[in-house]
Amino acid sequence: MEKTKVSLVLGSGGARGYAHIGVIEELQRYGCEIVSISGTSMGALIGGLYACGKLAEYKAWVLTLEPLDVAGLLDLAWDRRGFMNGTKVFNRLEQMIGSQKIEALPVRYTAVASDLNHGKEVWFQDGDLLSAIRASISIPSVFTPVEDGDRLLVDGGILNPLPVAPTMSDRSDLTIAVSLYGPEIQTPEAPPAVAERYDSLIERMFTQAKLALYEQAKKQDTVHLFSILDRTFDTMQQSLTQYRLGGYPPDMVIEIPRNVCETFDFHRAQEVIEAGRTAAAKALQREPVFQR
Repeated sequence: MEKTKVSLVLGSGGARGYAHIGVIEELQRYGCEIVSISGTSMGALIGGLYACGKLAEYKAWVLTLEPLDVAGLLDLAWDRRGFMNGTKVFNRLEQMIGSQKIEALPVRYTAVASDLNHGKEVWFQDGDLLSAIRASISIPSVFTPVEDGDRLLVDGGILNPLPVAPTMSDRSDLTIAVSLYGPEIQTPEAPPAVAERYDSLIERMFTQAKLALYEQAKKQDTVHLFSILDRTFDTMQQSLTQYRLGGYPPDMVIEIPRNVCETFDFHRAQEVIEAGRTAAAKALQREPVFQR
């Protein structure tokens, strides 16, 4: 039986992007052949890892991450353009990916970034894979931007959190988009000991950065700066996602609940991957092509 050829669009959303792993695994279980991938931010990372055959290795790594491990990867940039430069994370990714050219990958791949200097999207469809991913995931004010000639590149989700357009010319049976901003579901709270431990690590990081506003907000028991940035980015991307889907509707949208985790909950890989798998299974069961 011939496999269903799929163009896969992977959206942005920080740690929620772990759900893309579960979606990809479920598509494989259904016998799909992923012929192209377009991704923004975390979607560009997961898509790139799949395209170069390193997704299993990445999954094995993130499943081991505890809050202390995540905190250890948060290297302060001491740069007015962003809190972190991402060196530790990208050194680890470089060990996995090595030197890979996008045009040599076995599937068509597009990473989307945003150019702040010219106010437009940038599509990476050739060149160094890791460099493209680095540009695509540079969350403004958190990660330092990437300077590329006269372009200042940041997270692709600023302009396009779900980039369906690069797949429009693909010869595939289905275009499947994975949105990380689906309707919220009721979820159990994280165990207090774990939540408090992780919060203390984040607090330490910002104390080192001498962010007085954060300290003041904590004392007043109000929303702190890190949370404000998180919510602002999420709200913007949620609205943009709906706008983009209206302009470039895919054949299927798999929605991951936006409250499956917070943007920086990179220590919760197991449950978020499973959330992606569950969401994909439900969506695929409703699709006539996959009904058995």
